[in-house]
Amino acid sequence: MTRTPPSAGTTGNGPHRIAVALFTSDLRVHDQPVLRAALHGADEVVPMFVLDDGVRRTGFTTPNRRAFLADCLADLDAGLRERGGRLVIRTGEAVEEVVRLVAETGAGQVHVAGGASGYALHREESLRTALAAHDCRLSVHDSVITVLPPGAETPAGSGSDHFAVFTPYHRRWEAAKLRAVLGAPRAVRVPEGVTGDPVPSRADVPGTSPGLLGGGEREARKRLSRWLSSGIGAYEDRHDDMPGDATSKLSPFFHFGALSPTEAVHRARQKGGAGAEAFVRQLAWRDFHHQVLAARPTASWSNYRDRHDRWRADTKEIEAWKAGLTGYPVVDAAMRQLAHEGWMHNRGRLLVASFLTKTLYVDWRVGARHFLSLLVDGDLANNQLNWQWAAGTGTDTRPNRILNPLAQAKRFDPHGDYVRRWVPELAGLRGSAVHQPWRLEGQDRARLDYPDPIVDLAEARTRFEDARNT
Repeated sequence: MTRTPPSAGTTGNGPHRIAVALFTSDLRVHDQPVLRAALHGADEVVPMFVLDDGVRRTGFTTPNRRAFLADCLADLDAGLRERGGRLVIRTGEAVEEVVRLVAETGAGQVHVAGGASGYALHREESLRTALAAHDCRLSVHDSVITVLPPGAETPAGSGSDHFAVFTPYHRRWEAAKLRAVLGAPRAVRVPEGVTGDPVPSRADVPGTSPGLLGGGEREARKRLSRWLSSGIGAYEDRHDDMPGDATSKLSPFFHFGALSPTEAVHRARQKGGAGAEAFVRQLAWRDFHHQVLAARPTASWSNYRDRHDRWRADTKEIEAWKAGLTGYPVVDAAMRQLAHEGWMHNRGRLLVASFLTKTLYVDWRVGARHFLSLLVDGDLANNQLNWQWAAGTGTDTRPNRILNPLAQAKRFDPHGDYVRRWVPELAGLRGSAVHQPWRLEGQDRARLDYPDPIVDLAEARTRFEDARNT
């Protein structure tokens, strides 16, 4: 679906029409409605990406995401050049740079994907106003970044503008008709003389996680094909298998739009089976969070449902959690994976979030900020709303649930392989000792360079329950 107000300006630039395809979180040439619409409505197209000063000021351009973005932009440029085009990169305020390019080229239309965040919605409105003054029309395309557009499905008869509970949303999402997958264009013709900045390089980004994935559409499509052929069949049974690492690891590619979630759903459904259904369900969760954030932009940093918490702010405990030194091995393993890879297993994310917000009783925003500083797939919709779910301030229908790290470790890392991989101090332990090293005695305990637990689980549970019940 394309949202183009009929009063926003002219449809072209005389007999020779030029359009701008503004890339944002949709860095691909396959199944790319923004690019295809621009090519369909113009003789020449400027594929554009803005290294946005506005995004930089939000603190969102952290090293891991900058490096992954550089990979994606280089690969997008290569894909366009294979088709006779190229990516035009500008640096500055997004709206100003787009207007400047329109003035330079005489473009009569700008195409962009619709977003869910407050920043994306503000950018869209600012673009619309600024472009109208240049007799240029803005076309906003839905179902590009998500499978279904935020707001496409709303609760019947309730008067609400979004679903606050996942299960009824998922039923509607499953029944919705998806748009067809678009092939990559054969040719992209760019106007002569349009200049841009150099494509950034990962090598120029300091401070990245040592195990950070490589980005780009080609890598995304290879991973999706491998996942569909050899991984997805076991996903229903193994998605919580922490040592098995049996998830797709496609989330960074979805975040940057190097892979189309709509195409992934179509291909997974063609594959069929319980694993495919479970994988598609995760993409529905992604859409669910985007529609919540679009309807409630303040949920990025404010409680979706206020529980009147009186959060603790123990600096030593918070720093121990960040460093993976809580004394609870499965929590520490997950936090160290995050530091090394810029990514964390999905079960680990739930576990460490519950530990921070329920066991340590620390404000979810502390954890959300730390995750955003490292996660390559970190975005406001999924990161913030998953954190709120874990904290009980979001959409969870059981807001006071607590994930016990010992019970979780026994269930999802029964032999301790995940812990031994990420906590080398415990690599020599076997059996229950790997998850409870503090129970060792004498020299066995003295030899371990690993801390005792920073909190007693039973005491912490009582503290949390008392706080929530008063």
